Amino acid sequence: MNTFQKCKTHLLLLLIIMASVDVYGQVAKAEKELEQMMKDMKVVGLSVAVVKDGAIIYNNAFGLKNIAQNTKLSTDDTFRIASISKSFCAIAIMQLIEAKKLKLTDNVSDLVGFKVVNPNFPDEVITLKMLLNHTSSINDTAGWGTLNGIDPAKNKGNNKCYSNYKPGTGYKYCNTNFTLLGVVIERASGLRFDNYIKQNIVEPLGLKAGYNVDSLDQSKFTSLYEYNTKTDTFTEAPIAYKRSKTWDNYQLGYSAYSFAPTAGMKISAPDLAKYMMMLMNDGMYQDVRIMSKKSAKLMKKPTVELSDEEGYAFAIRNIKSPRIIDGDLLVGHTGSLTGLYSAMLYNPKGKYGFVVISSGSLPDNNEGPSRIRKVLAEGMNILHKNFIK
Repeated sequence: MNTFQKCKTHLLLLLIIMASVDVYGQVAKAEKELEQMMKDMKVVGLSVAVVKDGAIIYNNAFGLKNIAQNTKLSTDDTFRIASISKSFCAIAIMQLIEAKKLKLTDNVSDLVGFKVVNPNFPDEVITLKMLLNHTSSINDTAGWGTLNGIDPAKNKGNNKCYSNYKPGTGYKYCNTNFTLLGVVIERASGLRFDNYIKQNIVEPLGLKAGYNVDSLDQSKFTSLYEYNTKTDTFTEAPIAYKRSKTWDNYQLGYSAYSFAPTAGMKISAPDLAKYMMMLMNDGMYQDVRIMSKKSAKLMKKPTVELSDEEGYAFAIRNIKSPRIIDGDLLVGHTGSLTGLYSAMLYNPKGKYGFVVISSGSLPDNNEGPSRIRKVLAEGMNILHKNFIK
């Protein structure tokens, strides 16, 4: 090797070393900021993933999986992700529409096998589309964990389940809409809800995820904690991964509620990031197409304007909040239930996205119309600043 070649080789090695130092420094800075945020917000466990140009460029887990056992959280540990689960239902509906088994204009009463009609507007049809974008006029007054509140055979006073506005003319975020969609999916497909999602979304994407705790590696379940401000302590929420007794006497086409279609998906942060990349790429991840490009675009296009900052599509939010990433457009969904905050949001133009899932933290401060919890917003801002900007 001549002198020129040696100098060229040494320069290349130096550049590689310098780049590595910069990357390591960048990662260390981001992790230090995330750990400080966790300390400030009293977060027990945090799992994050950053996506850019169709790949996961950063994935890590911080804090504890279980407080009593002092178990550290790992990147492949599973969380119940709450309302992000709704998007799995929406995809299933889009698939069944493509198969010509459903139409957005279908009457929900015909789809679920009992009367779903707002008594204040008895002549107005509640359609499938209205369930998907929360304009059905149905509310969660009678609870959403079963059909007992809205099924007239179980509750003669189910008029309380409906708001006083004409279906299709107002928006009210409602978990019962997606409890009903679980039934629709079963009756249209002939498959039990959890199995439909598994066979048509989870398995094709190669995810270790699902609604049925019996089908998952339970050693991976992350304990979720509720913070008590008075005692400065955390209480575990065991219901997060509880097996439903109704599974033993399951009624296909009715009992889908026992899998909590609206909130019951269990998945890890990196697998949720893969699912997000499928949404980013209009229904395709790598060589697997989950739904047509047309269906994906329709599912993500807002049909309801909630504020200057937010619009709602079919289980997909479009958010432009100055509190999150300088007001860049973010598409996806968030979730919150006992002991957990979750976010799956991406920027279509910049082709970047984030998954942030936390267990245990200070209570929601309900700041602003974006409905993004502080721990999620701060986490995404830290990740954007260090890995994207």
